[in-house]
Amino acid sequence: MIALVTGGAASGKSEYAESLACRWGDGPRIYLATMEARDGESLSRVDRHRRARAGKGFCTVECPRDLERLSIPSGSTVLLECLTNLLANEMYPQGDFIPDPTGKILAELEHLLERAAHLVVVSGEVFSQPAPEGMEAYLFALGTLHRELARRADLVVESVYGIPVYGKCPKGWVE
Repeated sequence: MIALVTGGAASGKSEYAESLACRWGDGPRIYLATMEARDGESLSRVDRHRRARAGKGFCTVECPRDLERLSIPSGSTVLLECLTNLLANEMYPQGDFIPDPTGKILAELEHLLERAAHLVVVSGEVFSQPAPEGMEAYLFALGTLHRELARRADLVVESVYGIPVYGKCPKGWVE
């Protein structure tokens, strides 16, 4: 199964995604961390997320880009945290600019699904505010990824104030 979990900053999307991965996954649980922590705020966020998932059976794999190099155990549940970071890392590696890495990212997610039983993708809802100047290409690519993942996903949910709002659910879904 594939789930896309979105939400604004501090909306509860990560907690929901973790609970979903724990609910779905009998096999190994892989927490695929994409953030490149470079300052105190991002290091604090990484630490907070590590503490929140402690004791839940996740094996953390840090992979900020190039997901195709990963080898995951067959039948695993992969929680990718998060697509917004992954896209930024792929689009702006070492200060360069790659105009549209969406095809690459989608192919890498398909590669993960060849072995994973379940994939939970967390992404930020960043479209409610005006686009900062120079971010148009990034937002267009993120919108493309969201639409394509939502089309392929079994479950699409937005966390709003910690409340899951379902956009798409599998038949017979019970929360």
